[in-house]
Amino acid sequence: MPQARYKQLVDAFAAQIREGSLPPGTRLPTVRKLAAQKGLALVTAGRVYAELQAMGLVSGETGRGTFVRESLLPRGLGIDQHAAASGMVDLNFNYPSLPGQAEMLRAGLRQLAASGDLEALLRYQPHGGRPHERAIVASHLALRGLAVNADQVMIVSGAQHGLATTVMALLQPGDVVATDALTYPGFKVLAEAHRLELAPILAAGHGPDLDALERLCKSRRVRAIYAMPTLHNPLGWVMGASRRRQMVAIARRHGLLIIEDAAYAFLAEDAPAPLAALAPESTVYVSGISKSIATGLRVGFVAAPTAWVPGIERAIRATTWNTPSVMTAIACGWLEDGTVTRLEAEKRSDAMARQAIAADVFAGMRCVRHPSSYFVWLPLGEEVRADQVAKALMRDAISVSTAEPFATSAQVPHAIRLALGSVHLDTLHDALAQVRRTIDAHTL
Repeated sequence: MPQARYKQLVDAFAAQIREGSLPPGTRLPTVRKLAAQKGLALVTAGRVYAELQAMGLVSGETGRGTFVRESLLPRGLGIDQHAAASGMVDLNFNYPSLPGQAEMLRAGLRQLAASGDLEALLRYQPHGGRPHERAIVASHLALRGLAVNADQVMIVSGAQHGLATTVMALLQPGDVVATDALTYPGFKVLAEAHRLELAPILAAGHGPDLDALERLCKSRRVRAIYAMPTLHNPLGWVMGASRRRQMVAIARRHGLLIIEDAAYAFLAEDAPAPLAALAPESTVYVSGISKSIATGLRVGFVAAPTAWVPGIERAIRATTWNTPSVMTAIACGWLEDGTVTRLEAEKRSDAMARQAIAADVFAGMRCVRHPSSYFVWLPLGEEVRADQVAKALMRDAISVSTAEPFATSAQVPHAIRLALGSVHLDTLHDALAQVRRTIDAHTL
């Protein structure tokens, strides 16, 4: 078929979708039927739909067909933080804050100003942090069940920066990284930027399907696995100890690097030992205090095997040289004096209160959550489309995320992810109740 006609067909579909004559939710003809209607080869008809999908206008769903997407949703929903700027009720992003934290910052700044070490904070710092600060972080990690030496710890500008420097130092473009079929969108962005191939592993209970991981490693040359064993985002699972040992055994058999994301791990009490404690020779542990203190305090930490530290430090140098000294000094002071431990306990209680509200509102609905996490996953029925629910909620000034930003597989489930940590506790019930009413209205 001439290229001009192929493009004309794509443009015609796109125009019909944008003008509304093909409204959101419309099921398009099958590839075979489109080929017959337009006199196309099957492969060409498939390319038409593939290009429309790349434009974000349609979604192909295995076993269901090809559907027109809700194209009026903001681009990057669930990745770009548009909700706060637009004044919406934000159930999309978590930035949990407790009363009194601003005053705590004022006190911390006053205490730092009265110290005798201010001049040192004006100079360049070691790329991985000053030795005494690395030792403070190592002591904090010991409370989480991870015993590491101070020289294995590097201080970074938040957990996302820790993931980025780990990828830059230890992975190469084209490397295959096993990850959950639903995973943290920030790692998806990193994988795209560094041209990594993400190989999705479906969930099986409280963790990934490890038999599927084993089969993948036997059929593909997998370089690494990205995992959130404690408080998975978005599904909230905490992997059990035996499953963690099984994952470590698979990693050792196949020579996998393990990237352990523990950004939300502080919310789960009495969790099993981190993967990094079980496989210290092959695991990079990444976390931070953005969630336990405040998202604006961009201080995180990476713990890695000694041999990998120089490479990660070079990546820190290439990206930020060192973390901002003032913020690092305040954060380490709070780690040392127990402020962070106190805030973590208070935020666990806050998250539990929010989950109790969610449990009440969504009683009787399928709801995937952890009792002390800041997020809820709502799988939708076969007849409900997530993009239409999200668009309807936006009209009610409520921002939520669909499954799309989290999905690493071609099949994107229809589900809604709710972040509970950014809405005032007094208004959370009403916001969640509106979410339920909207889903119920689209179910009828």
